[in-house]
Amino acid sequence: MMEYVNWKNGAHGHKFIASFSGGKDSVLALYKAMKMGTAVGLIVMLEEEGKRSRSHGMPPELIRAQAESIGLPVYTGAASWTDYEEVYMQLLAQAKDQGAEVLVTGDLDVPTHGCWHDKVTKNAGLKLGMPLWEMDHREAVEEFIHLGFTTIVVTVNLSLGMRKDDLGRTLTLEYVKELIDRGIDPCGEGGEFHTTVIDGPLFKHPIPVRKCTIHRDGDYVFLPLDITTTDNITTC
Repeated sequence: MMEYVNWKNGAHGHKFIASFSGGKDSVLALYKAMKMGTAVGLIVMLEEEGKRSRSHGMPPELIRAQAESIGLPVYTGAASWTDYEEVYMQLLAQAKDQGAEVLVTGDLDVPTHGCWHDKVTKNAGLKLGMPLWEMDHREAVEEFIHLGFTTIVVTVNLSLGMRKDDLGRTLTLEYVKELIDRGIDPCGEGGEFHTTVIDGPLFKHPIPVRKCTIHRDGDYVFLPLDITTTDNITTC
């Protein structure tokens, strides 16, 4: 058998580092992987300025709050698309030094050949784990909801069927059905939307957030979230 058939169970019995966006897929993959192996940390890639995550545009403070609630350290690197792979490899090397044997990602649909994560893990001397690989999209998001996770829609692509009023909505079974009825992938795998997870069985406590001012960039509309504490209640 070829090696790729083990991707779904790649974390089994191993220490792993998880690629983390703070969204539903990466959180569900982390949850499943932690049932199989031992997490040593989270990898989060930031934009060049280091002010937002590369994948979901989340502020580092919010990512750190998620990681703290989960109880894992965060390995962050700021990079442009030009040096993205180089910086990512450096983070994998750091994680390997801390005992990581496997990289876990939240991918559902990647080819068995030419997978970027497969290439970088092999170059880093790690194995690859993708607990959600080849899952049915509706099954994945409904499992996420049934497990008790709470996630908020924070980015939408207006050219792919999403609307501005989708921002801030919480994924529920009813909302998933609505998205499907609208012809939208309920996992947003085509880039239709992104989410931020603020509570669930991995979290020791919910992430206190407030919704900031919505802004638009071309077809994309964003709802920034900021951490709310008793000492931090100003308007975004």
